[in-house]
Amino acid sequence: MAFSSLLRSTPSPLLEASRADLSPSASALRPSDRSKNYEAVGRQKLESMAYMFKYDSTHGVFPGTINLLDASTLEINGKQIKITSKRDPAEIPWGDYGADYVVESSGVFTTVDKASAHVKGGAKKVVISAPSADAPMFVVGVNENTYKPSMDIVSNASCTTNCLAPLAKVVHEEFGILEGLMTTVHATTATQKTVDGPSMKDWRGGRGAGQNIIPSSTGAAKAVGKVLPDLNGKLTGMAFRVPTPNVSVVDLTCRLEKSASYDDVKAAIKYASEGPLLGILGYTDEDVVSNDFVGDSRSSIFDANAGMGLSSSFMKLVSWYDNEWGYRYSSLVSLPEAYCWFNQPSVGPDRAYGIGGGLRGGDSCNFLHKQRV
Repeated sequence: MAFSSLLRSTPSPLLEASRADLSPSASALRPSDRSKNYEAVGRQKLESMAYMFKYDSTHGVFPGTINLLDASTLEINGKQIKITSKRDPAEIPWGDYGADYVVESSGVFTTVDKASAHVKGGAKKVVISAPSADAPMFVVGVNENTYKPSMDIVSNASCTTNCLAPLAKVVHEEFGILEGLMTTVHATTATQKTVDGPSMKDWRGGRGAGQNIIPSSTGAAKAVGKVLPDLNGKLTGMAFRVPTPNVSVVDLTCRLEKSASYDDVKAAIKYASEGPLLGILGYTDEDVVSNDFVGDSRSSIFDANAGMGLSSSFMKLVSWYDNEWGYRYSSLVSLPEAYCWFNQPSVGPDRAYGIGGGLRGGDSCNFLHKQRV
């Protein structure tokens, strides 16, 4: 998820931040000039951050105010964000900042052991904004009621899992899913190449993003089995990376346990979208295309006109998602009592949250903000 989209989609004011790559190489500085040069380089980096936050090629110009106060402080909508230089999460002084919750979204520290470094820095709880090999996984609207207070490190899965899981939950609870295959047609991401180049992950992944439809792997469907145990081993899938900047779509083809018409399935999804999953699962019967969902904050928007039924037990279901704006860990930050650290009593009039995010181009960032709850 892009740096600017994350902060724009979070309504709370921001107060502090920590950035991992502000310090210039020490070998490039003479000892007597290090302090002065650090400030100059740091300010240039912050100017770049402010610029990227203000101007977004997908989501437009930020409508608020953003100012650079000094070499280590940004001000957004009148709220100050302190920037520090820490590569090791354990060295980020979350405790000094009063941060209770940290969202780890660098994409690097995705295991319990690695994400626990934030706790060493003083944070109390950590949400990993990516799939995790060993952290308990939660998807808003699907299994947040299974959270236990002893879980200090949790995963919020991926944007694709957040799209697929609410849809699969409704269909499985109403009709039963015997098995299914998922394909996500996914917008280009920052890890792809603008022109052909080497790829450590797979050879096809190194081909030019703007020139190709690229088959790729994804663990999103299998991850649904972690948040919906009844579906464990029943879903798998793959991805096509396509040359569009934002908004992706899931195609779930599944075999149902109970006989149902496609209209029956649509009715069940529509009911859920207007009731228990309002604001998380959407429903549309209009003739929409991908750009119509830019900036949509819902995790998953079912497209009634795009799907179909082959028989009374075999369905193709299509659901859209803004893979930047709609990712639901913004809700975990915005509504921690309801979504993140579920139904825990408040410990005071204010709660602080740290957000570890990524600038475009892969820079690592960590932010701290505070919200009254």
